[in-house]
Amino acid sequence: MRRRQVVAGLALAGAAGAAATVASQRRWPSQPLRIIVVYPPGGLSDGMARALADSLQTRLGVPVRVENRAGGGGSVGLQALAQAVPDGHTLAFSAISPLTLRPHLGPVGYHPFHDIAPVAGVMFTPVLLVGTPAFAGRDFAGLLAQARARPGALRWATSGVATAGHLVLEQVQSGAGVRVTHVPYKGGGQQINDALAGQFELLSTNVAPAQLGHVAAGRLAPLAVGAPQRLDVLPGVPTFAELGLPQANISSLFGVFAPGRTPAVVLDRLHAGIHGALAEPALRERIVASDNLPFDGSRAEFARRIAQEWAGNRRLGVAGMRME
Repeated sequence: MRRRQVVAGLALAGAAGAAATVASQRRWPSQPLRIIVVYPPGGLSDGMARALADSLQTRLGVPVRVENRAGGGGSVGLQALAQAVPDGHTLAFSAISPLTLRPHLGPVGYHPFHDIAPVAGVMFTPVLLVGTPAFAGRDFAGLLAQARARPGALRWATSGVATAGHLVLEQVQSGAGVRVTHVPYKGGGQQINDALAGQFELLSTNVAPAQLGHVAAGRLAPLAVGAPQRLDVLPGVPTFAELGLPQANISSLFGVFAPGRTPAVVLDRLHAGIHGALAEPALRERIVASDNLPFDGSRAEFARRIAQEWAGNRRLGVAGMRME
């Protein structure tokens, strides 16, 4: 009899705990939200995350704070996310490359699938390759000619190891049989200033208004773009596929993530809020005006694309990419 009473008591306690958890999920959000941007302030992703935060603040009725945690090609910020309480109040804005590429290159402080939960895709961003004032060539053919004549002499900057721009660099080296020197940064802000100062010859960056403004002013020379087709804003710039390097024809997919083990009901509510924000004309126009493509897929579709890219990078053997 006593044993049955103990078992019954434990069952009641478990039921009460489960009920409390469900009730807390129904009250979400119950406190301010924090969005970790895994790149430095001032770049395209930072601006988009802040615009999204403003919209979510209005939609959810709670403050939404943005915090920049740059480094490691996005892995520093995602590690902070993985360590956060999985209650839907801490999120991250990031490209998917810290999940699909960085873990193939070496240890990271999170499991890309167990510790991080995809919430919503936001936008596809083409990768733009430009020449700086230090680049003596005029086009992509000139880049290849210089790289072959002086292996390793050309310096190619990216937003960091294991970013989409780094993968483009490696695919160009592999596909064209050339060698350049990788100059990794922690994000997009400082590298633009250094590019304009001619501190390296080449830069792979996101297509964004600031970068396009420097191109229009002649301060940066567009050489190639990673996109399904040529961009309307740069009709004379070929895609990497047109240049015979389809494996380098890469666009970045950005989105919002939560800690692993965040309850599905909370993830669904987050996705609904973000999806609604992205449907707002002002925010959608901001994405399109910066020559990016909105992502309109479901949470499941976003997760599927991440899994596909992770598997594709594994097949490519990206573990051989240089980490300098």
